[in-house]
Amino acid sequence: MPSAPTARTLDVPGAHLHHEVRGTGPLVVLVGAPMDAEAFAPLADLLAVDHTVLTTDPRGIRRSTLDDPDQDSTPQLRADDLARLIAYADAGPAVVFGSSGGAVTALAHAQAHPEHVRVVIAHEPPLDELLDERAELRARTEEMISTYLAGDVLGAWRAFFATAGFELPDAVLHEMFGGERAPQQVADERRWFAHELRHTVAWLPDVEALRALGPRLVVAIGEESAGRLCDRTSRALAAALGSEPVLFPGGHTGFAEDPEAFEPRLRKLLSPL
Repeated sequence: MPSAPTARTLDVPGAHLHHEVRGTGPLVVLVGAPMDAEAFAPLADLLAVDHTVLTTDPRGIRRSTLDDPDQDSTPQLRADDLARLIAYADAGPAVVFGSSGGAVTALAHAQAHPEHVRVVIAHEPPLDELLDERAELRARTEEMISTYLAGDVLGAWRAFFATAGFELPDAVLHEMFGGERAPQQVADERRWFAHELRHTVAWLPDVEALRALGPRLVVAIGEESAGRLCDRTSRALAAALGSEPVLFPGGHTGFAEDPEAFEPRLRKLLSPL
C-alpha cells in the first residue's frame, strides 16, 4: 500500500495552492476544476503503488485560497498553476490526467508547456466553442450564471444539468443542492458559477499546438456519456486533432464513482505510444 499523502501549500502569484503527493516513481497529476483533490484520492491511492501522484485543489476552491477572492479562474491561470506545481514536485515530466474543467486546464497547460508532459489525457473537456451550437450554449451559460447570482440555486443547477444532457428529478436536485449545506460547499459552488464556469466553457484550444503533441495527447470519454454535451465536445476535439477518443468506464465522473474499474484503463496510457 502507498504511504499516506503529504499535504503541502505552494504560494503562486495571487494564490496559495493546496496539493497532496503520494507514492514514488514517475509523476502523474490528477486535476479537476472545480473538483478538488479529495475527489481524486481513491484513484490516486491506486496509482501511487508505483507512481508519484499529485492532486490539488484548483485556485479559489476549498483549501487553495486567493489573495483576491473576486479574481476569475481562467484555464490559462490554472495552467500556470499546474506548471508551477509540476516544477515544485521536481519529478516530471508528468502524465497529466484532467477531467471536465480540469481537462481544459490540462489542455491549456499542454499548449503552453509541452516540455512538462509525457502524456496528457483530457477526459470530457467541456469545449463548447467547438460545437456548431456554440452561440446557443453561450447564451445558456450566461442564463444559468445570472439565475444563480439572482439566488435561484436550484434553477441554475436544473439548467446546468439539462444543458449537460442529464435529466435529474427535482427531488434529486433538492437533495443535492437544497436545504442546509456546508459553508465550504456553498462558497465553492458560488465561485464556480461566478468566476470559473464562463471562462472554462468559452476556452478555445490551439488545435495546431495540440496536434503537435501527437500520441502524447489522448482525448477520453466515459462509456456512459454517449450523446451528452461533453461526449460531443470531446469528439469534436478528437476530430479536429485527427485522433480517435479512448473510452473509459463510467460517465463524466467515472474516475470517482468506480476508481477500481477506471484505473486499469488509465494505467495503459501512462506512457506515450
